[in-house]
Amino acid sequence: MSETYFTFKIVIFGDSQTGKTTLTHRFLTNLFKEDIQMTLGVEFLLKTVEMSGENIKLQIWDFAGEERFRFLFPSYIRGANGAIFVYDITNYGSLAHVDDWFEIVEKEIKYDLPIIFVGGKSDLMHLKEISTRRAMEIAKSKNADGFIECSSKTGENVNKIFDLLTRLILKDKSLLTVNL
Repeated sequence: MSETYFTFKIVIFGDSQTGKTTLTHRFLTNLFKEDIQMTLGVEFLLKTVEMSGENIKLQIWDFAGEERFRFLFPSYIRGANGAIFVYDITNYGSLAHVDDWFEIVEKEIKYDLPIIFVGGKSDLMHLKEISTRRAMEIAKSKNADGFIECSSKTGENVNKIFDLLTRLILKDKSLLTVNL
């Protein structure tokens, strides 16, 4: 394994109550915490992973989804190497602001930022309000680089999201030189 480290800034965004924080905590600890406090502003977390013989530090910026914090988002998305947009498959309203979120990304990011479109809470399929097909159409319309449904509760596809995003960043060498 290499002694050098890449550091990737990954921003997680989407409306409030979609499962962004539980997704992040599941990835970091492999545990599901049901009683997570609402994120105020942004939570900053770190995890080191090994991929393709490289040590990679993931700086995970879990951004609050409440509208009152949205004015902060432009400054937090700047310098990102990758992003994850999260919506709740059981709440059609969690996609209500998808255009607003992506408009900010497009305005602030002047390079090809890999974004994974993630439908959270797949363990609640019996309550599903957003079809996979419809969500994939929206993801495609936003030029997302990937689409995954996951469950932070069961752990289904959680690592796959971060693995895919990390591979996309590594694949595009120009993203390795983004100034943080």
